[in-house]
Amino acid sequence: MKYYVAAIFLLVTLAYSGRAQVVQEYLGDESMLYAETKQMNQFFRRFNGEENEEGKRYYPRDKMYRDPALREKYLNMLFDNQNKQLSSQLKSEFVREVNDKTKPEFLDFHGGDWFAEVNAKFRYKGKEENAVLFLKLERAPNGGSKWIFTRIHFQPYVKLFEIDTTSQRKFLHPLSHELGFMNLRKAFRDKDEVQEYTAQEYYPDFLSIFLYDIKNSNMSFVTVSEVKFHFFQIEGWYFKINRHNRKGYNAGWLISDLLKVTPDDKDLLTRYIYYESE
Repeated sequence: MKYYVAAIFLLVTLAYSGRAQVVQEYLGDESMLYAETKQMNQFFRRFNGEENEEGKRYYPRDKMYRDPALREKYLNMLFDNQNKQLSSQLKSEFVREVNDKTKPEFLDFHGGDWFAEVNAKFRYKGKEENAVLFLKLERAPNGGSKWIFTRIHFQPYVKLFEIDTTSQRKFLHPLSHELGFMNLRKAFRDKDEVQEYTAQEYYPDFLSIFLYDIKNSNMSFVTVSEVKFHFFQIEGWYFKINRHNRKGYNAGWLISDLLKVTPDDKDLLTRYIYYESE
């Protein structure tokens, strides 16, 4: 009987130990949870120095609110340290400028000049296709905020409106008006080339086509694959934020790209992000 009880006790102990190990493995070191930037709101607070090491929020009345030493600590934690393309010198310059005691710069959730890039899957014409949605925050009539669609990049649309740039674009004769534009028949003869008759600066409004396809059940949402955020709020700088799901202290929402930009650079970079420079 004594050996039987001992065996049962041993089995229970091993089972509990295994379970505890699984729980510990799932939860991880608590300090890692504190270190991980789990939400974008937390990224804003850490960037601005508005929370302590345990995630407790600071308010303007608090002594440590936006403390430069606290900010420096957090700012250096907010980079993807596994990305070797992020220059240490550039990161240091950015932290120094943002955390300058005479003219510090902070992120403003409602300040504009930042937007979301959402990679999503849709069912389109019987198969799954990837699309890239761009969204920005807008003030709602009730005083709150809401995310709204601004653009979409969808490869099937790109192919649909593709123009052959290796040859001269098609055109209607400059005296077509004298014929009552009866030669429009020529423009509409080949539906695959009708876009050739548009102006040089014409760029199709993919978002309107997308909304049309959704409303007419030509396309249906499947799931979100990835989310990124693009920031131009800090004068002279651009940075991109991705979510990094991994173990360790350097995880969560982190800066994965950092560039110094001029106003002209900003325009070119924005067009590149929106796939409008192809």
